[in-house]
Amino acid sequence: MKTTALFITILLNALSTGFFFAWSVSVILGTKKVGDFTYLESMQSINKEILNPAFFIVFFGSLIMLVMSASMQFNNKPMFGLVLASAIIYLIGTFGITAFGNVPLNNELEALNITKLSILELKNFRTYYESAWNQYHNIRTISSIISFILLLISIFIKK
Repeated sequence: MKTTALFITILLNALSTGFFFAWSVSVILGTKKVGDFTYLESMQSINKEILNPAFFIVFFGSLIMLVMSASMQFNNKPMFGLVLASAIIYLIGTFGITAFGNVPLNNELEALNITKLSILELKNFRTYYESAWNQYHNIRTISSIISFILLLISIFIKK
C-alpha cells in the first residue's frame, strides 16, 4: 500500500510539475508576443478552461497524496522527512501561491469587461496582471520542481 501510494504521489507531482514547467517554456513565451487585448482575452479563456477534472485531479490529487504518503512513511524517518518536506513545499509554494496569488488575479481579470477598456487601460491592466501573475507562476513552478526532486530523492532512501 505504501509503495502504491508513493508511486501515485510521484506520478501526480510529476504531472503537476510538468504542467507548470511546460507553461513557463511555452504559453508565457507565446503570450508575450501578442497584443494586450489578445493576451487578456486568451488568459480569460484559459482561466475558464483550466477548471476541468483532469487539472483538478493532478493539482489537488498531488497535495492529497503527498500528505497521505508522508503519513504512511512516519516510521521511516529519513523518507518521512523528505516526503513531508515535499508536501510542505508543494502546499505553500505551489498550492498556496496558486490559491492566494494566481487565482485572485484570475478573478480580477474575469471581472473585467475587456471590450470596454481603452487601449491605455488594456495596456495598464495587462502590465499589472502579467507581471504579478508570472512572478507567482515562477514561484509555484520552482516550488513544484523542488517538491518533485525531494520525492525522487526519497525513493533512494533505505529504511
